[in-house]
Amino acid sequence: MLMTNLEHVETAAQHKEVIENNENVMICCGRMGPMCVPVYAEMEDLRDEYPNVKFMDMEFDIPDAHVIRNAPECAGFMGLPFTVYYKNGKLVKATSSIQNREQIEAILKEVF
Repeated sequence: MLMTNLEHVETAAQHKEVIENNENVMICCGRMGPMCVPVYAEMEDLRDEYPNVKFMDMEFDIPDAHVIRNAPECAGFMGLPFTVYYKNGKLVKATSSIQNREQIEAILKEVF
């Protein structure tokens, strides 16, 4: 389990439930590494500013993370984390590698 203050997605079934039951979802799939930790921290800070978005994380190395790792939108990604954005159950944006607050907010405004 990731050591963040975000809610954790731990199974493929939970992933499905979360994206089906929440209009706007951002999931950061990664590890506790130098490229991932800053993204988790920004997500934790942004939660209060974007109450219409469900911010969650998922551990990259668990078997059920295949729902993100193998998504067509993530094909070719080389760096962690894989960050995915869902709108009404559909994956509408995916990014990889470290992102700063401005980059994340630009995506939140674009897709939500």
